[in-house]
Formats: sequence, structure tokens, C-alpha cells
Amino acid sequence: MSNLEQEYRLDYFEAEDFVRRECSSCGAHFWTRDHDRELCGEPPCEDYRFIDDPSFDEEHTLETMREAFLSYFEDHDHERIEPYPVAANRWRDDVLLTQASIYDFQPLVTSGQTPPPANPLCISQPCIRMQDIDNVGKTGRHTMAFEMMAHHAFNARAEAEGEYAYEGEVYWKDETVEFCDGLFESLGADLEEITYIEDPWVGGGNAGPAIEVIYKGAELATLVFMSMEQDSEGEYEMKDGNRYSKMDTYIVDTGYGLERWTWMSQGTPTVYEAIYPEMIAFLKDHADIDHTNEEEQLIHRVAKLAGHMDIDEADDMDSARAEIADRLDVSVDRLTELMEPLEDIYAIADHCRALAYMFGDGIVPSNVGTGYLARMVLRRTKRLVDNVGVDAPLDELVDMQATRLEYENRDTIRDIVRTEEAKYRETLERGSRKVEQLADDYAGTDESIPVDQLIELYDSHGIQPDMVAEIAAERDATVEIPDDFYSLVAARHDEAGEATTSSEQDERLGDLPETDKLYYDNQERMEFEAVVLDVFEADEGYDVVLDQTMFYPEGGGQPADHGTLTSEEATAEVDDVQIVDGVVLHRTDRDPGKGEFVRGQIDADRRRRLMSHHTATHIIGHATRKVLGEHIRQAGAQKGINSSRLDVRHYERITREEVTEIERIANELVRDNISVTQEWPHRNEAQEEHGFDLYQGGIPPGTNIRLIHIGEDVQACGGTHVSRTGNVGAIKIRKTEPVQDGVERIVFAAGEAAIESTQRTEDALYDAADVLDVNPQEVPETAERFFTEWKERGKQIDRLKDELAEARAAAEADEISVGDQPAVIQRIDADVDELRATANALVEEGKIAVLGSGEGGSAVFVVGVPDAAGINAGEVVGELAGRVGGGGGGPPDFAQGGGPDVDALDDALEAAPEILRGVLNA
Repeated sequence: MSNLEQEYRLDYFEAEDFVRRECSSCGAHFWTRDHDRELCGEPPCEDYRFIDDPSFDEEHTLETMREAFLSYFEDHDHERIEPYPVAANRWRDDVLLTQASIYDFQPLVTSGQTPPPANPLCISQPCIRMQDIDNVGKTGRHTMAFEMMAHHAFNARAEAEGEYAYEGEVYWKDETVEFCDGLFESLGADLEEITYIEDPWVGGGNAGPAIEVIYKGAELATLVFMSMEQDSEGEYEMKDGNRYSKMDTYIVDTGYGLERWTWMSQGTPTVYEAIYPEMIAFLKDHADIDHTNEEEQLIHRVAKLAGHMDIDEADDMDSARAEIADRLDVSVDRLTELMEPLEDIYAIADHCRALAYMFGDGIVPSNVGTGYLARMVLRRTKRLVDNVGVDAPLDELVDMQATRLEYENRDTIRDIVRTEEAKYRETLERGSRKVEQLADDYAGTDESIPVDQLIELYDSHGIQPDMVAEIAAERDATVEIPDDFYSLVAARHDEAGEATTSSEQDERLGDLPETDKLYYDNQERMEFEAVVLDVFEADEGYDVVLDQTMFYPEGGGQPADHGTLTSEEATAEVDDVQIVDGVVLHRTDRDPGKGEFVRGQIDADRRRRLMSHHTATHIIGHATRKVLGEHIRQAGAQKGINSSRLDVRHYERITREEVTEIERIANELVRDNISVTQEWPHRNEAQEEHGFDLYQGGIPPGTNIRLIHIGEDVQACGGTHVSRTGNVGAIKIRKTEPVQDGVERIVFAAGEAAIESTQRTEDALYDAADVLDVNPQEVPETAERFFTEWKERGKQIDRLKDELAEARAAAEADEISVGDQPAVIQRIDADVDELRATANALVEEGKIAVLGSGEGGSAVFVVGVPDAAGINAGEVVGELAGRVGGGGGGPPDFAQGGGPDVDALDDALEAAPEILRGVLNA
């Protein structure tokens, strides 16, 4: 018996008379009360056996099933925890979306750095798994948006007592399986039908035994016992080929699919009718989908076999569909015609729920991160809506799900959807031309348009693969769309950047104690005394470590303090301060001496300006949320001395009127002169009271976190701040600009810098008034009048150029014949616009035009050719331009070019007849 097999031999299994079996179909090992069972119970080994046969005592909705689960575990001494957002990057920097309930407690709780909010606990956590997107609608059971009901227990081994934020064993494997059995029993399930499949879990350097819980063909729960870490000398070899050993901490990580439990209780053909009954009915009605009784019966028969349509299991979808058709004795074409519209309907309902979660939790569509994933889902949903012919706007469909989920920001959600739809239409118009060019490249060849090109077209232009296939077919090119196309796209964007690890830090600092940070005790204090603990030579100067410091190290977008360190012997200038693993490094221009007693002096003017700007950043962020909406999230910030910037996630440009209102609210808060306070609560308490909007400026480490309170605004922040908002002085927004799609930058100045910025603006206004010889108040009106006059003069000049061109064309000029075509060859020293206008006038008269100019010190040629002249203008220009040391080209009917040798211009024009005839004869 292997070590891993032993992990599944539970006392509970023995006490309940379970037996271990090997599935005769797939070979998986499983535990069952039925001693005669041969199959594991999971599709494709077995079909769904609960459709049209509800398998709990009573039917449940999502709401009642969720409550049944949470109440059961509350009755068994678990504390109910409120769910977290679906945007996991609100509290983690290593992932984007919440894909499981355990994400709520990673990495700080699972690593033992901080205690969980309760132990044990239960939760029903909304999740989004982009990797399931291609299965949605097809298998009858997959949803990209779902709720993972779960119970968790966090344990630490006795020998590690005192090393982690929790200790002892709450419960482990036997109790977990017993809880699962008990929940089934409380709902009236037939326990003989349940199988527990052994399926070890591996991920992110951790592992553990795990059990899939199958009931009547549906996987309803997964019980993971996370207890191992990767170790080349470990005693357990897992399915990834690596070895693992036991950890000090071991965690019960369960997942119960709320949607599937609800489906099981109703026995509907698919999970979608069970969880979205009203929306499925609405979509069918608005897509004019109506089935006969015979078709309804066939749909129910298909539903029981839909588990075979799993993209992760089947060779391909066509073969899987054909297999089902064969078993049901119907044609593949009939089955496809019946099921594909339904599958689209199911996917639309699911995707709208995912969008409601995303936008409801403050995700804004963009080209990166969670914003990209939201945009991808929206565009796919829009395509599905158009494909199946649903005559309802997409924002209404998303709002149906947002209403059911009880989001309060539904107007913003609908606004985001409408704005993003408009952007998508513009993108499609531009991208369609790109598809046509690509299709032409592959037209008539044996090669299909590559998958990586399909992904790039989707990534850059939003072009769906089936749309590429339609355009390609029209141009004699082929496309092969992989069944898991959208999963491949999502995989490009489904990971956050890797966080810096402690192994990258300088090991030489490991023995030094953390620096005592005096700047948190009194941010107005600018002098202090300290002892030099160590000095390290740096590339430019020295890194000085003190036992305590008032110098603020760079962090959170706030630059480091500057100043001096003075000992009895010398004064060292401090021009940079960094923090590494709690140790503050002061970069100086000289060595103050290890063990020396020094006096630190902060550059007070710089510190106060930075404090004003950092506090103003919080105030601007608060005012922006008041004006633009609660979806506003910080995407980045940089504080400075003369100005600062705040990047926020927003789905459209910030208007001038909105800027004025943001500035008004911000300065009103300054004038109110309210206190700016700090506190250090426990992380769990802070999150419970204020939510994850705390982490606008990043995710701080530690059990206790520093909160800055400015009126209603509360943020986790490690920066320095003024003590009252009145000390900011004033806030002036200098400009707003788009940084990237979905991110707007607000540049502003605070305090003295705000006054200086206003003065610079006034100086520019007065300078403009002097130039225009008017009062400053009259500058806008005068500038507008001058601009209008300038535009009119430009139009008049263009008209005169056209008239001059027509006059030149009508004037007598030497003509030659090129074949049967008259041609005019002429030097006109004018700008290229005049040359083009004259050439156009000659072409309209049916003449070939070869015009040259030496204006500006270089030679320029323009060649125009009437239709059916048999001459390629691009070739003619190329020959002419080569004679003046340059080049040129263009389409066959009109081209231009030139070169630097203006002295050769006349000789080139003399050779033009010969060049024209040569091109014609060619």
C-alpha cells in the first residue's frame, strides 16, 4: 500500500462499512457503501441519473439551498462569513479573479501569518472561472460564474506551537467526510448512491489528498486536505511528478457547488433551468425559440448525456455530438440544429451573471488584468446574443442578473455595458479590414489561418473566431477554431504578475532588527537621535542602518525623505531612503561610522509638501468616487513635491464639468479642516468593517494594518499625512488624461504647489492677452474668433489653389502622346498640394499628368493616370525619383515621390516621355 493510498483509509469509512473500489471504466479508485458498485459514478463513466428525478426531499432555489448549507454548518459549530468580491486582486497581488473560497484566505491565513476571521468557518463565495468558459452551455453543468459553498478549518501541528497565528487541530479528514454525509442526509439523499473518488490535489507548490463527491452522476463537492509542500526528499510522490512532505499547517479546503446542489434538488434538464429559470424563459421568448412536445422530450434525453460534451474530456465537440446522436438514434444535423441555440441561451444567462458580478464589484473594462477578462466576457456575450437573435439590449440582460444579485449600483452597471458595447462596434469596424487582409493572404492555399492569429485578432481587435471564419469563407480561406478557444485567450490574461519574494532581498540584512519607525509616532517631527547599527558600501555612497528613524522610506507612491545625519565628526547628506524586510536603509554621501550616535534632520519643506500631496491624494480619490461613482478604484498613484497624480479605473473620459465638481468637493473637505487620524486594527476587523476598498494603494502585510481616516474615506496606508485637512491648503486639478483604455489620470497640485500652479496658469493667460491685445477675460472669445477666421482663410486658400490648378491645366502646355493617350509633362514650383490638385484636374480631362517641383530645395514628383491608360503611376514615380536620388510610389492611378537632388529635376522631366513609353510597353 502506497503512502498516499493510506491517506484515504479513514476511520469513518471503516465505521460506515465503505469499501474501496477501482472504476472498471476509468480506473479511478473510489469509496462507496454499495459493495457491488463497479463504476465511479462520474461522467463519462456514468450518465446523469437525476434529470426528471429530483434527488433531495424538496426542491430548492439558489437562496434556499445556500441557507440550508450555511445553517447546517452553523448548527455544527461553524461561524458564517460574508463573501468576498469576485476581484481577488483587491486583497491579493498574485491573482486576478476569485476562483475558489480558499482564495479569500490566501496567502496570509493559509501560510499561518494571520489568523482566519473564524475557525472553523463556512461561506458561500461567488467565483468566476474563465477556464470553464468554453464548456458553459454544452455540458449542462458548467457555469463560469458560480457560488462555492464551503467550510474550512485551519490546523497547526502540536510541535509547531507558537509559530503560527493558529494552533492545534480543529478537525481533519474523518470529520470532513462525516459533515458531507450529514449534509446529504439532512437533504434526504440516498447515501448508497454517493461515491467518494480519490483525486489528489496539487497546486502552487502545495498538495494533499482530495476527494471528489459524486451523487447520481454529478460532482457536487470536492474535499481537499491541503497538508503538503514540495520537497525533493519528501515521502509522497504526486501526479505532477514532484515529491512532497507534510507541512506544519494543514487545512480543510472544501468546495460545494451551490448551483449543482440546486439542480440536483429540481432535476431540470440542465443546471441553467434550475438557477436562471426566469431568464432562460425570457431569452427563449425574445429569440423566438419554441419547442414541440417531441423536441422537449428529445432535449431531456440529450440532457442526460450532456456530460459527454466536456471539452476537457472529449476528443472534440463534433465527435462528442455525433456519439450522443448515435445513442439517441437521431441525425447529427437535427441534434445540432436543436441544441446549439439552446446552448447559446444558456451561455448568455451565465455570462450575464459573470458580468453582473464583475461590474457590481467595481471591475471596469480595459485592456489589462480583470478589466480585460470582463471585456472578453462582454464581447463574447454580445456575439452570442446576436447569433441567436435575442431582441433585447445587452445592458437589460446584465441588469436582470444584477437585480437578482441585489447590487445597488445597477445604473452604473448598465452604463458600463452600453459604453463598452459602443467601443466594441468601433473596434469591429476597424478590425474587419484586418481580417479581410489576413484572409486574402491565406486564400487559395492549403493552410488555415493559424490559431495564434485568431487569438491575436481577438486580443487586439475583439474579432470573434466565428466572425473570422465567415469573412475567410467569403474570400476562399479556411479557419479551424479550437473547441477551447476562449480558454486559450483567457489563459493569456488570467494571472497577475509575480510578487517579489524575500529570497531576492539582500541576505546580509537578515541579522539586523527591524528599524523603529518614528515617523508614525509624530509625522510633524523633523529631528531625532539614533545609533548607527551598520553601514554598507553601495555603488554610489553608503547605506546606513539606524536603530530608529524619522526618515520616511520610498513606498506607496510617496518619494523618500531627504535630509542629513550628523555625528560629532561629520554631516552626511541623505538623498534616498529604502526599506527592506523592515530594515530602513539611508543612502548617504559619506560613512557616519558604525556605532556612532547621530542626529537626523529631515528636509522639512520637502516632507510637508509630500504630506500635503499624499493627504490630497486620498481627498481627490474620495471626491472622484462621489462624482463618478463607487466603482472608482485606484490604479496607481505618485506623490510629488510640485504635483501628484492619481490613476483611477473608469469606463469613459472625465469631462471638464466632472473635474470642476471633483475639485469643488475636494476643497470643501479641505476647508472643513477635519482631523486626519490613524489607527492599527487587526486586519480581519478592518476588512469586516470597511471592506476591501481599504486597499486602494496596495495590500500591506501583517496582522495589524495602519488605517488613515479622512472623514468618510478610510484607507490602508503607510504614508505620511498632515494632521488636519486644512493643512493641505488648497487642491488644484491641473489636467486629466487617459493613461490606457479604462484608466484615467488626474494630475493635481496641493498646498504651495497649488498656488504656484494657479499662478503659472494665470501667467500664461496674461501672456496670451498681451499677444492678442485684449483683457484676460476676453482671451477665449478672441481666440475663438481668430481661429474661426483662420479656418475660413484656410478654406479660401484651398479654393484658390483648386482654381489655380484648373487654370494651369487649361493653359496651353506642351503635350505629347503616349500610345493613344495625351500626356502633360511640366515643372511647377509649388507645394505638393498644388501639384496634386493640378494633376487631378489634368486627369479629369483624360490626360496623363507628370508634374515636378523644386520648391523647398528638394525635387518632388506627382503622377496621375486616367483609367484604362495602361500605365502604372507608381512605376513612373519610382523611375523619376531614382534620378534625383530618392524614391516613391503609390497605386496605379496616382503616386508621388522625390529626392534631394533638385539640380537633376529638369533632366528627369526631360526623360519622362521615354519613361512613360517604357512603362506602357512593359
